[in-house]
Amino acid sequence: MKALVVGTGAREHAIVKGLAADPQVDIIVAAPGNPGMAADAQVRDVDILDVDAVAELAQEIRADLVVIGPEAPLVAGVADAVRAAGIDTFGPSAEAARLEGSKAFAKDVMAAAGVPTAGAHACTNMTQVAAALDATGAPYVVKDDGLAAGKGVVVTNDRHEALAHARACLDAGSSLVIEEFLDGPEASLFCISDGATVVPLEPAQDFKRAHDDDAGPNTGGMGAYSPLDWAPAGLVDDVVKRVAQPTIDEMARRGTPFAGVLYVGLALTSKGPKVVEFNARFGDPETQVVLARLRTPLGGLLRAAARGELADFGPLEWSDDAAVTVVVASEGYPAKPVTGARIDGLDEVNGDGTAAGDGAYVLHAGTNLGSDGGIVSSGGRVLSVVGRGADLAAAREVAYAGVERITLPGSHHRTDIALKALKGEITVEGEQA
Repeated sequence: MKALVVGTGAREHAIVKGLAADPQVDIIVAAPGNPGMAADAQVRDVDILDVDAVAELAQEIRADLVVIGPEAPLVAGVADAVRAAGIDTFGPSAEAARLEGSKAFAKDVMAAAGVPTAGAHACTNMTQVAAALDATGAPYVVKDDGLAAGKGVVVTNDRHEALAHARACLDAGSSLVIEEFLDGPEASLFCISDGATVVPLEPAQDFKRAHDDDAGPNTGGMGAYSPLDWAPAGLVDDVVKRVAQPTIDEMARRGTPFAGVLYVGLALTSKGPKVVEFNARFGDPETQVVLARLRTPLGGLLRAAARGELADFGPLEWSDDAAVTVVVASEGYPAKPVTGARIDGLDEVNGDGTAAGDGAYVLHAGTNLGSDGGIVSSGGRVLSVVGRGADLAAAREVAYAGVERITLPGSHHRTDIALKALKGEITVEGEQA
């Protein structure tokens, strides 16, 4: 199988690494990719929002499977163009990707499917915003209705901050959604679907705030871990039954079947699991830890989804190990990332996740080649350092040992990824089933 992976980030690097471990995948092309992917893939330049260019590249290289990583090309219709060329494609159509492209649309689908989620108010002017904030009360949850790379959400007790974010969204030409605040710990569950059948992966938890103890602004994600030993028994089956399968069924009923990854962001509230958000693709940085633990060949799984063959695929196999990823971010991230800084020490973090004593490995996100051939930063989230171990403590130790070997001037990272879980400080109240 020849696979084309579309995207540039650590999520796509994790997908490339997973495909490279599949004996059925003999050639991988990453477009436009990044310097880290070059170890396992041929790197080709392409504008990922140019639907025709991506489809033409897929045909040129005679791809057997195309995997579209980021949300923007999915919403733009890249999957539609590649499918129209007769190539197996993993990723939803533009119409189905509206589950991420519009939070108001997602709420409408959830309501029709009976999916438990936060109460929400769609707003298009500041009068509606003020009324919605009064109705929900603090903490206020204000979300840009469209794509915002994980940073379009403000959760605050400060009404002035909530109003300011709402005004900024409206001034930028976007509508917005104001939701009730959901209590309880959050979890992420990726559900692979071929438009009818749902196959869940293992859950993970990510960390959105920039700094330790969930301080600072929202980011695209500063780290993640899996498994979730604190999660209620039967959580995955419950979410598939009450959330994922009804949503997939509703999308099919509407004539817009969803084939790809339905990312279910959950709050495990005192009244049971409720959906915080849907995404139409693998989440970043959760993908980095979930795929690190997946033992089922990734290419075969994604191709089965693309072909509508998940019902006959069989159960997935998972490692008992734990995985932790820590994101190394540029100075100034997320407000004003400083780019172009040289990165040193990458060669010292080159484990494959199995070597005794040093199983850390690096997935590139915002990197590029410098003028001297070295690696430099080119974005806000620069690297994901992944550690695996027999348990969460061992995986954390491996991941952070890897982070310490890397030098990126001015960079920052969280030091508390998976720490509360390790200390047994995460609890879920009430009935979950």
